[in-house]
Amino acid sequence: MKLLLDFLPLLLFFVTFKYGDSHKDWAAAFASQHFGFMVSGGKVGLEEAPVLLATLVVMAATLLQALVIKLRGQKIDLMLWISLVLVVVLGGATIWFHDETFIKWKPTGLYWGSAIVFWASLQFFGRNLIQATLGNELELPDAAWRNLNRAWVWFFAIMGALNLYVAYHYSTSAWADFKAFGVTGLIVVFTIGQGLYLGRVLDAAEKAKAGAGGTEASNER
Repeated sequence: MKLLLDFLPLLLFFVTFKYGDSHKDWAAAFASQHFGFMVSGGKVGLEEAPVLLATLVVMAATLLQALVIKLRGQKIDLMLWISLVLVVVLGGATIWFHDETFIKWKPTGLYWGSAIVFWASLQFFGRNLIQATLGNELELPDAAWRNLNRAWVWFFAIMGALNLYVAYHYSTSAWADFKAFGVTGLIVVFTIGQGLYLGRVLDAAEKAKAGAGGTEASNER
């Protein structure tokens, strides 16, 4: 359920944009008629209509995501709060100014904001957010927790830069494809890499325990 909620805004953005992009006349007329009061000048053009509608949908979906989590009595995590603030502020700017640049910055703001939070939490407050999240499920050496935290900081930093590169060097349609499929694929690859690293660390820990147990048994004899 949580995984579905996490990907729902992204999925809805992609579907809405692609539909609007292939039906630009309808998208422009629909956006102008129903949401013209939200944009400067009151009229939405053909080229900007698809991303404007997709932005409205992702704003509503993110707000709904936070509301569902709250109604279920769960805590809204930090990344969702960051995403919610960014999508409201940058999404609102995209709609009012007819400028898709603002919403294209939203993923970068989320990634770089998360990188700063992960780095600053450990650097200034001695709190490893990865360990805080997974510490009850995994027992790892402190060095391994630090490596995991550092890996996520770098991953977020690189993803933020990569999003801007695609946004400024390719079409909005290509950026939407990258946002939906490229980002998802990179997250899967990175997660698999983390799993392989954890496997090596846990295997080394088990061998160390086995070796320590054998040494104690020999000493007892």
